[in-house]
Order: sequence, then structure tokens, then C-alpha cells
Amino acid sequence: MKKDTILKIIATIAAAGILFSGYLSYGELFQKTCPVEGCSYMLGMPACIYGFIMYLAVFIISIIGITKSK
Repeated sequence: MKKDTILKIIATIAAAGILFSGYLSYGELFQKTCPVEGCSYMLGMPACIYGFIMYLAVFIISIIGITKSK
């Protein structure tokens, strides 16, 4: 597989992760309810926020890789 194809696949998976963890984070922060049962907390913040940040970082890095390879 080509490098661009792999980076596009990674960006797509990261975008899906951003959407899902963003939905969970929105529910936790703004609606003050857990959208799914059994939400966990780490260091005083919902774990979904950390997932959102990590997926966002992976998405940004993959987009940078796609634009640099062209």
C-alpha cells in the first residue's frame, strides 16, 4: 500500500473517533449526563475528553503527513 493511502485510512478512522468521543464529551460537559452507561473519570475529567484530544492529535498528524507527501 502507498503511504498516502495508509494516511487517508488513519485520518478516516481518527475522524470517526473524533465524532464519537466528541458526542460523549458533549453529553458529559454540557448536558451533565452520560450518553452511555458507565462513564469513567481520570484525573477529575471524563475519559472521553482524553480520547477526543488523542483522536484529534492523530487526525492532525495524519493530515500533515498527507499534505507533506504531495
